[in-house]
Amino acid sequence: MTAVETLLVHRPRVPGEPAGASSTPIYQTATFSVSPGGDWDYSRSGNPTRDVLEQHLARLDGAARSLAYASGMAAVAAVLRLAPAGSEVVAGCDLYGGSLRFLAELARDRGVEVRLADTTNLTSLRDALSPRTSLVWLETPSNPRLGISDIKAICTLAHGVGAWVAVDNSIHSPYLQKPLEEGADLAVQSATKALGGHSDLTAGVVSVSDPVLGERLAFRQNAEGNALSPFESWLLLRGMETLAVRLPRQLENARYLTQRLRAHRATKGLYTSPKSFLVSLETASVEESRRVIASLRLFRTTVSFGGVTSSASLPCEMSHASVPKKWRGDQGLSPSLIRLSIGIEDPQDLWGDLLAALDGAAVSKQRRAPESTAPQEHVGQAPGSLEVYHCSSTNSEQKPGPMATTRP
Repeated sequence: MTAVETLLVHRPRVPGEPAGASSTPIYQTATFSVSPGGDWDYSRSGNPTRDVLEQHLARLDGAARSLAYASGMAAVAAVLRLAPAGSEVVAGCDLYGGSLRFLAELARDRGVEVRLADTTNLTSLRDALSPRTSLVWLETPSNPRLGISDIKAICTLAHGVGAWVAVDNSIHSPYLQKPLEEGADLAVQSATKALGGHSDLTAGVVSVSDPVLGERLAFRQNAEGNALSPFESWLLLRGMETLAVRLPRQLENARYLTQRLRAHRATKGLYTSPKSFLVSLETASVEESRRVIASLRLFRTTVSFGGVTSSASLPCEMSHASVPKKWRGDQGLSPSLIRLSIGIEDPQDLWGDLLAALDGAAVSKQRRAPESTAPQEHVGQAPGSLEVYHCSSTNSEQKPGPMATTRP
């Protein structure tokens, strides 16, 4: 079996490409001259640059088919809309705010009952499933508290009630995790993040194990016109070539910073995962966290994550601002939580930036004696309510419809 490091830099070629270009050509065109038996006619329906990308992604994910979308949320929406009206979607309770927002829309506009459960706890997930469950949606690691879920065990439970399993793999990417090999039916990524890695494109990916499901998604993608453009397809191809170089450096830096954050008196809570370039920490108050963010110089204050440049954010005021405050509180998502995305810079420079910001925020609050209590640390576990939350539509008259699948 060819190693992923090799696959990343040896992409497929455009059939019949006359020049033998080392870099995939950018077919920046809307239309193609139509000829009998030709593969392309209109870039919304298919484009040689995007086709190479999708074939490349399918090889990396071990998929029957992969589809490239114009953004991560376009990919998320494509999968979540597979749930038929009147059915149930069970989703993790620690998710990206945009995914939660779209789930709320499904409940409101399509009569889909959305249940939120702690997917790191199999008992919680088992209690949430029912014969009406059509789809289980999870992130692992989760965003922003880096909870780790057992994909294989979840698939066993979900498939037992006839539901698909979709895994948002944006943090790990196929370099660190292949959900389809663990039994998932769909693997989703915001390629804007780790896969692209340079914060210069927006893109989404859906990979599927079932070719019939792939055809269904491809039909909708063509009909809705939300496929990735030729130029951004090329940017993603280029970014992926360095994935196996970037991620190990980011993980090494994350471990270095985690050790030091663990010992700092300003750290009141710490969320980590062994194979994640994300590190989330809590301070004593949201005001202190705001001062930390404002004082950082190397860490850019941005939404998104996974680029080669380190960044910092306050999820409750940025990526998760659309999530109702009460729900965030019920799930234990602290407003003081800072999410750090670790890049490839020198780790000592990064720690110097963090240390100055943490020390400065504490001093500007009040001079006080160092506290000796160790931070509460969560490694691969995002604590949340084990209660099943219901976000169902008020229209309860709709009956669940079947979710067609060729999976046994």
